[in-house]
Amino acid sequence: MSDGIKVIARNRKASHDYHLEQTFEAGVALMGAEIKSIRANRINLQDGYVEFRDGELWLLNVHISPYEQGGIYGTFEPMRPRKLLLHKREIALIISRISERGYTCVPTSIYLRKGRAKFEIALAKGKKTYDKRAAIAKRDSDREIRQAMKENFRD
Repeated sequence: MSDGIKVIARNRKASHDYHLEQTFEAGVALMGAEIKSIRANRINLQDGYVEFRDGELWLLNVHISPYEQGGIYGTFEPMRPRKLLLHKREIALIISRISERGYTCVPTSIYLRKGRAKFEIALAKGKKTYDKRAAIAKRDSDREIRQAMKENFRD
């Protein structure tokens, strides 16, 4: 891919459950063989979220499976909190938005850039049930329109 980026995993549930407003690229502090597990696609972002503690941002509920061939370096807690690495002004912006009612910060994808693991995190506002239903209906109607156009184009 361009810029040496290899996407490892995406959190498709995040775009279904939230209105994603602004994205950031964040590095992550890893231990031992966690990077090898990430390179082997042994990561789950589904229930992950970002929390603010002591002036730092921490990634919680992201499961990275232990690396079997890692020996003593492959043994780590799969669900441990991981520190996110961002610029101070980005951290300040995210903290101010998270403190507002209705906003949260969720990981949307993880990828490797020049061999280093990077998370894409997004400021998000929760969707209501009717918003989710409307999005599904729009996606279905768009699919039907594309199929109809494809059939008309063949004739």
